[in-house]
Amino acid sequence: MDRNERKISRGFWIKLGLAPFLMFGFAFALVPLYDTFCDITGLNGRASNKALSYKGPIKSDVDLTHKISLELLSSVAPGFPLKFYPKDKKIEIVPGKIYVANYIVENHSDDTIIGQAVPSFAPGIVAKHFKKLQCFCFSKQVFKPNSTKEMEVRFFVDSKLDKGIVDITLSYNFFKINDNSDSTKESTAAL
Repeated sequence: MDRNERKISRGFWIKLGLAPFLMFGFAFALVPLYDTFCDITGLNGRASNKALSYKGPIKSDVDLTHKISLELLSSVAPGFPLKFYPKDKKIEIVPGKIYVANYIVENHSDDTIIGQAVPSFAPGIVAKHFKKLQCFCFSKQVFKPNSTKEMEVRFFVDSKLDKGIVDITLSYNFFKINDNSDSTKESTAAL
């Protein structure tokens, strides 16, 4: 046997066999960790789909000197048989004041459709300053066949938003939900 040859130990083979499993586990764990990180920091314009919890009046100073142009966008997932659009494409707002934006959904199919809206913001830093008091994105939405529904989002922008931000884009993407649970069947039967 040549002196340069070494015998490979059993421990080496065990470590080599475990490495792909550990790498897969790490990669699998990154997705929920990244989602949580984005929800907390507002990175990538991701926003929480939870209502602002508050007691009593909202305490945010109205800043009439900081004018913001809010552009409202909408889209639907491919194959989703709804027409979804904002009633107004642009709203002029000021931080601290409560506003309502309305979206229209038209179901042109002969089926009851269940969907969920997911919001996003640009620039991403806005997500932590955009406070939704009421939003259709908080829960699943049920759309009757061949019907039109108007939905609203009630919000304000925190007055702590950087004064350099004068343009905000709020975008909602609607996804179809295939929910065959008993509670969904009961709620659609009531329609």
